[in-house]
Amino acid sequence: MMEARFQPSAALARPRSVAGNDTLLWAAMLLALLSALPVLVARYPQMSDYPAHLARYGVMIDGGRTPALARYYSFHWQWTGNVGADLLIRPLAALFGLENGGRVMAGLIPPLTGLGLIAVDYALRRRVTGASLLAMAFIWSPMMLTGLLNFALGQALALLAFALWVVLAGRRWRAALFIPAGLVVWLCHLSAWGMLGVMIFGFEWHALHRSGDWWRAFVRPWPLLAPVTLMLLPGGTQGSFSYGEPLLTYKLAIWFKAMRDTAYPLDFAGLVAVLAVIGIATRYRRIDGRLGWSTAALLVLSLAVPRHISNGDYADYRLVTSGLMLACLAIDCTGAPKWTVALAPALYLVRLAVTTVSWQADSLEMEKMLQALDHLPDGARVANAVLVPGDAWRLNPFEHIGGYAVIRKHALINTNFALAHVHMLSLRQGGPGFIDPSQRIFQLSTQPVELASFVPARQADWLWYVGAKEPASLPPGAQVVWRGEHSLLARLKPVVVKPGLPAPR
Repeated sequence: MMEARFQPSAALARPRSVAGNDTLLWAAMLLALLSALPVLVARYPQMSDYPAHLARYGVMIDGGRTPALARYYSFHWQWTGNVGADLLIRPLAALFGLENGGRVMAGLIPPLTGLGLIAVDYALRRRVTGASLLAMAFIWSPMMLTGLLNFALGQALALLAFALWVVLAGRRWRAALFIPAGLVVWLCHLSAWGMLGVMIFGFEWHALHRSGDWWRAFVRPWPLLAPVTLMLLPGGTQGSFSYGEPLLTYKLAIWFKAMRDTAYPLDFAGLVAVLAVIGIATRYRRIDGRLGWSTAALLVLSLAVPRHISNGDYADYRLVTSGLMLACLAIDCTGAPKWTVALAPALYLVRLAVTTVSWQADSLEMEKMLQALDHLPDGARVANAVLVPGDAWRLNPFEHIGGYAVIRKHALINTNFALAHVHMLSLRQGGPGFIDPSQRIFQLSTQPVELASFVPARQADWLWYVGAKEPASLPPGAQVVWRGEHSLLARLKPVVVKPGLPAPR
């Protein structure tokens, strides 16, 4: 499948038609920049995890200066392989404010990913081909749409770093440069760092595996090993490792949802089309081994690695989307008809249009839901309940809407990511049952929404419900003070705290 169609020196060859390739390069860069369109049209980025991340950034930047936030939350900084966006938000928030800074960051990552794809394509072939244009269909992958910003940022930087590795082949100082480069990618996200290591290994293996020096392919990525020292330190990498259950069903599901977004027919048809193109390219030996080996490794690893690594979720799901993106990028388009280049970005553009329209509509709806905060006092204790229909295909962008209560009202709310060894945020009140996913009400769309026994409400003074269906019941004594089309805010019976005792946990 991965025969050597190129020699290392071919990466430095100049294409015959310079003007034509320069035009395609500029067109590809424009397509990459266009990927920011959903963030440009939507005031509120519609990534399901985004508000919770934004709330964490707010607590981090506040540093305990706001009494209510200091009373409810603590933040303990750690240098781990999961802090890329946490580092980037600081200068962006200083320049634009927290909410606008978060929006700028969300808008930067997709174009950076697209430019990374172009950089790899150009570094390997000295021209832009339909391979990178097809791979753009995975810029807005389920990982980005969920809001895994650290990983998405790390993946973009990993692509750019790999392109640099290729360009600097033969330079003695390349290894020294990649010691800090690898550390930067690791700081963004552990999985992105692993992806970079696999890409470098695959590139080197392709060049060496038929020679007596094949073992050098295992040694070449050594400059990336600097973060291992940090991971071995106390608190470096801890937590559980577990597979999704039932295992086979779960593994099939993450492949089935490799292009999950808003419209099931489009997402499924797009996945089938991508797999068909990859299959045809493999059948006719049109896979560039310099990326093909690493693609195969990532896709195999997606079946082998557990779902949870160090308590982080979807470790294997990330490898499916990244592996398919690299598989597209590995396709050798040499000699392909010109019309294939024009057709290659079609799936990307259609998916981008659907995402943009969906984001604009959902952002307007979220803006209406956030009117509930106008009726909430500063420093409130809020139980957020969000209806998540279990039979829905589309990702729910409102799952962590409660994060905005932290940002705007300094509230204690149960939607925060505050898991030990994964997140640096922790709760001083509420306890382990008052964090994500306690706000999610998973049920079929035909079932009534019963909130009379909603557990987080027992530790809160307010209930904020978000869902397409009116709740059939509320906690005893709850008084609705505001009602929107798909949301309501209710005052609960005050939580009684006896003098001298801590608040309920």
